[in-house]
Amino acid sequence: MHLSTIEQVWHEVIGTQPPPPTTVVLITAAIALLAVLIRNAWTVLRNVVTVAHEGGHALVALLVGRRLSGIQLHSDTSGVTVSRGKAHGPGMVATALAGYLAPSLLGLVYAALLAAGHITAVLWLSVVLLVAMLILVRNAYGVVSVLITAAVIFAVSWFTSAAVQAGFAYAFTFFLVVAGIRPVWELQRSRSRGRAPDSDADQLARLTRVPGLTWVFLFGLVGVLVLVLTASWLIPFDSLHQSLTAAH
Repeated sequence: MHLSTIEQVWHEVIGTQPPPPTTVVLITAAIALLAVLIRNAWTVLRNVVTVAHEGGHALVALLVGRRLSGIQLHSDTSGVTVSRGKAHGPGMVATALAGYLAPSLLGLVYAALLAAGHITAVLWLSVVLLVAMLILVRNAYGVVSVLITAAVIFAVSWFTSAAVQAGFAYAFTFFLVVAGIRPVWELQRSRSRGRAPDSDADQLARLTRVPGLTWVFLFGLVGVLVLVLTASWLIPFDSLHQSLTAAH
């Protein structure tokens, strides 16, 4: 890669770009919602949520000083992150807590970047995080999942127009935020049927003696709050209201 190209990319990453039109923002939000609600789409795209979920476990494990052994991602969209250290205490609690919060909180970070005009930064940060995670993945399906996700985002950031990049960044951000809620509902449904005795919520219950349902509620509450914040930051309600008022 030529030096001038690297400099150009860097300036785009740290620079700002204009937001897409209100219509595009609304369309990307609708696409993200449909991707979560439509079963066939969700079955495929849930792999992206699993990547974020396990990445959250891994990142917090490293931050609290645990020794990370690796990550596995499976074709049924489940995953596991193995770390070594004390089997109890704040570090273990933080590690177990991070998974279900990670997609929503990552989406919130991206929403903050988009609200500040850093569209290109969202795309390249995603690629960097995925490449870093790739080093930790220990099974073939996981490697393929991360590589495909990174390749798609890289292709959008490198080969497409600014308008396409903006639309993709907004859609991806809305997807993470909306998709952070559905797994919480799926988790409680599985727990109510006795199918998830070792879920993150139940591990937290054993670690803290706080009921698992309380942790599920916390996961869902954070997801809803992030959704509200993201919508308030990215959807221009004032201009939308003015347009609707003018139309009448």
